[in-house]
Amino acid sequence: MPMDSHYVNAIPWIIMASLISIPCAFAPNNAPQVAPSQQAAQRRIKEPARRARVFAPDSFWYQPIPKNAPLHPNSANFAAEFLRQKKAYYGTVNINTKAYACPIYVVGPNVKPVKVTEWDCQHKGWKDPKLATQWRAVPIPDYAAQADGTDAEMCIYQPSTNSLWEFWQARKVDGQWQACWGGGMQNVSKNSGIWERPYGTTATGLPFIGGQITPDELRRGTIEHVMGIALVDLEKHSVVSWPATRSDGYNPKNQPHRIPEGLRFRLDPSVDVEALNLSPVGKIIARAAQKYGFVVWDKAGAITLRADNPKSYTQRDEKDPYPGLFGGKPEWSILQGFPWENLQFLPMNYGKP
Repeated sequence: MPMDSHYVNAIPWIIMASLISIPCAFAPNNAPQVAPSQQAAQRRIKEPARRARVFAPDSFWYQPIPKNAPLHPNSANFAAEFLRQKKAYYGTVNINTKAYACPIYVVGPNVKPVKVTEWDCQHKGWKDPKLATQWRAVPIPDYAAQADGTDAEMCIYQPSTNSLWEFWQARKVDGQWQACWGGGMQNVSKNSGIWERPYGTTATGLPFIGGQITPDELRRGTIEHVMGIALVDLEKHSVVSWPATRSDGYNPKNQPHRIPEGLRFRLDPSVDVEALNLSPVGKIIARAAQKYGFVVWDKAGAITLRADNPKSYTQRDEKDPYPGLFGGKPEWSILQGFPWENLQFLPMNYGKP
């Protein structure tokens, strides 16, 4: 969720609805339907190859953590705090897919650009002129749809123009796209993988496309980037670690050992992942957690990772990839058996140029 001095936090408390058996309430889409024949034709257009690394080669997203990397002096207490939150909030770490994870539509050069306007969902009483410029021509395909859940995220990546767009609380009204916040990025391949403050959709200004897990990675059996993770109880927003540019952390009682947004951590590289009683996807994530680690990029109602929203596929009449990849198991169960007790937290601003 976007957060700056102007923004009010809205915590998504239904991330783990499948665990507590409460049906999620989704915002309605007021858009008129595009003619089925037109949508079908657009879906048949070959989509560009699924993305690999989109940011600059030296982006923090793609840098392995040396085994001998220094640790934060409070690493052990942070690890204990992580375990406390895991126990307090549903007893697991979820992998978000359909809700509170961004569908990333990779589009070709011939998608007609449309104007996206800012709507004032937070009652700020003003609109950002720079955001209007970033959103004046966005190649959103007719079949695109925002994520389920109150955050209603949507992402567009166009390799041919080297451009990326993010939207928070996206909606379609009278056939026109609107969003409450987000951003537009040019020259993506030369970008460090961090939104200019105050733009972007996550609370930290870190793009979804950098830290979400993709179905292609799970099929290959390897994740070659840092993974974004959301926690629940975070250090106050004035304490921020690079690569985050901002925070929506809240710690009014100054509870000790709260983890700040932007902090990096990893799974101890000495852990024998192959010996763990983990699902196949769990082992893929564990190996990446040793090599690249996690970055705290958001606040949520439970500890969560994000995988590419299956709407990236189903809106194009492709199958949802996760039932097969997860072996028919629910999202919350995939990381059961993960050795969260073996986390190592890195120093503040780790890797900052």
